[in-house]
Amino acid sequence: MADIIELIYADHDWLRREFFRLDDAASAEELAAVWDVLSTRLDTHADAEEAVFYPALLKHGGRDHPGNPEGDPEDETEDAITDHNSIRDAVRRSREHQPGSEQWFEAVIAARKENGEHLDEEEREAMPDFIKSASLELRHELGMQWLRFYAEHQAGRGISGRDRDADTYIEQNS
Repeated sequence: MADIIELIYADHDWLRREFFRLDDAASAEELAAVWDVLSTRLDTHADAEEAVFYPALLKHGGRDHPGNPEGDPEDETEDAITDHNSIRDAVRRSREHQPGSEQWFEAVIAARKENGEHLDEEEREAMPDFIKSASLELRHELGMQWLRFYAEHQAGRGISGRDRDADTYIEQNS
């Protein structure tokens, strides 16, 4: 089964590992090699969640689920969009500077911090909310959509990296 939850977790693990690879880079060329792929994946991951996962959470989230009485899909989605925008902003800033420069490191560290906080919050709130409220069939259907999204956007093809307005997004996807 292509479970959307498992696929998102796998992506989260990949993102975390790649940030650790930056720690092992010993030159500007090595930093650029890791960051070029990682920064593209950060943008693609945000777009994939916004195209596949969060619209489903808004429609099927477990606001009234007894195991998650405080889960609010709109709040979780707003938080995610805001986090994605912060990560995108840091990625854009990094691309304005030479890898290894002080300004580049500041932007990459900001992206790492924002991403870490986002992944933790998503794994603690939005994903458990969805697990409790979505059928296995829906999770599989979304998993297949996720796989198609990545196939269509290999190496960031067609990914703009532009911010989204959270309120407009929620309105359009609820």
